[in-house]
Amino acid sequence: MNFCRIYAILLRQFYLLRESAARFVPLFVWVAIDIVLWGFITRYLNNVSTSPFNFVPIFLGAVLLWDFLTRVMQGVTMAFFEDVWSRNFLNVFATPISTGEYLSGLVLASIVTSAVGLVVMLVVASCVFGLSFIVYGMLIVPFLFILFLFGVALGIFGTAIVLRLGPAAEWFIWPIPALISPFACVFYPLATLPHWMQWIAKLMPPAYVFESMRAIVAGGSASWPALAWGAGLAVGYIVLACFTFVRVYRHAMRSGLIARYSAESLS
Repeated sequence: MNFCRIYAILLRQFYLLRESAARFVPLFVWVAIDIVLWGFITRYLNNVSTSPFNFVPIFLGAVLLWDFLTRVMQGVTMAFFEDVWSRNFLNVFATPISTGEYLSGLVLASIVTSAVGLVVMLVVASCVFGLSFIVYGMLIVPFLFILFLFGVALGIFGTAIVLRLGPAAEWFIWPIPALISPFACVFYPLATLPHWMQWIAKLMPPAYVFESMRAIVAGGSASWPALAWGAGLAVGYIVLACFTFVRVYRHAMRSGLIARYSAESLS
């Protein structure tokens, strides 16, 4: 594992963001809009509700954490798509870089881009709508850690899909967060789901995060074994996603499918 090669992937993304406002601005604009929209919704719910329950930490906090996961996933896939759109993918792998170094570079780029979005969300949610993360305590760290790991796994798996099916398959990637959100129990308890959906939800690391978050807001405590299980699942998904990417890459090399990423043709 050569860190200089990993850093080169990150440096390329930095140059792309630095030279293009169209790439940099979306890092924080859409997450800020989400926080503002849901912030006013939670404020409205607090105003019309007759109970003393505060909707801000449970709904706005859930939106923030879910957007963070989405940004992590998109940070990985967007870095990959930049190579696809610019027809640079073959050029990258014409160098001595390995698949592990390439994926590490994508993850490193995702860390930077998702951190930008997270900071913006924290500032808007805290300063405008009074979301205090003191209510979550130090558990906010494992919450973010588990969501980050799962977001990385989704991102790597998404790149594998595009690598296998071709550049046009990127439209299969964008809906992934929306497709899994019903099973992630972002806004409602696990017990709300039908029995068959609960079994699927138990395989989703975010479900353990949001269940713990609601338990804390309700005055209870998080389940550390559940969070540990969620973290273990997330790590397992990363391993599975990396294995899938490597297998797909080797298949594309052997079968010639990699030619669809050439500078001559993307068909």
